Amino acid sequence: MTKALDSRFKKEQIKKIKCFVLDMDGTIYLGNELFEFTPEFLKTVKSAGKDYRFFTNNSSRNSKMYAEKLKKLGVEGVGDNDVCISNEVVIRYIKKNYKDPRVFVLGTPALIENFKARGIEIDEQNPNLMVLGFDTTLSYDRLSRFCQFVRDGVDYIGVNPDLNCPMEGGKFIPDCGSIARLVESSTGRFPEFFGKPSKHTLDYVVDVTGYKENEIAFVGDRLYTDIAVTENSEAASILVLTGEGTLDEALNGEHKPDLIMRSLEEITEILKELYL
Repeated sequence: MTKALDSRFKKEQIKKIKCFVLDMDGTIYLGNELFEFTPEFLKTVKSAGKDYRFFTNNSSRNSKMYAEKLKKLGVEGVGDNDVCISNEVVIRYIKKNYKDPRVFVLGTPALIENFKARGIEIDEQNPNLMVLGFDTTLSYDRLSRFCQFVRDGVDYIGVNPDLNCPMEGGKFIPDCGSIARLVESSTGRFPEFFGKPSKHTLDYVVDVTGYKENEIAFVGDRLYTDIAVTENSEAASILVLTGEGTLDEALNGEHKPDLIMRSLEEITEILKELYL
């Protein structure tokens, strides 16, 4: 049996974790349906003297919108600061590395407003930076103009590399990574991404939570983002089998999680056995 599935090993690793960084879609809910075990998990984490933050790669919304969604789904006591999002990782990078950024954001109105709220100028006529997000409002006109600037050599980065976004009923819709491949086919350029699994994301989480790498565990359903983000670091990764990733992929694929759980419910059971 692989260590990732061994119950004794799981308990040993859970003891070391001080903060669970929770993916959202496919981990604590699916689409607009909260998993029935999520509230008990969150309650148990706090009762065990540990902490959690939410982190989503989904750049079609902003932190405030996700906090409101969690509240509507029945998650209590959620503030904007409890929700980390890939948007903010990119924004922090831009503010640190561009003196006077003028940004063309190919994204939803919510993503564009997120940039404006952080004091970044939006300029679709003479940009010096192109940012690709998960644009569920994608139009051919804006895509064409975006591609032309990318083709002309303007700096170009992406928010999250996810190929698909999971929906209810086991369905998926194209995500930012798929749009990036479309842009690449037209322009020959592919962006650096800043959401999971980028090292930029891990650095951001360490900064905003105040925990050390070896005190953090990323929990999620997607191997190439939620699990890969901890590679070559001291942070742990926990795959839950409630979304995209499968047990076979976890055991035989490129990205190997430290722990594999059937869902957050299994972590709850371990926490109760250890601490309550």
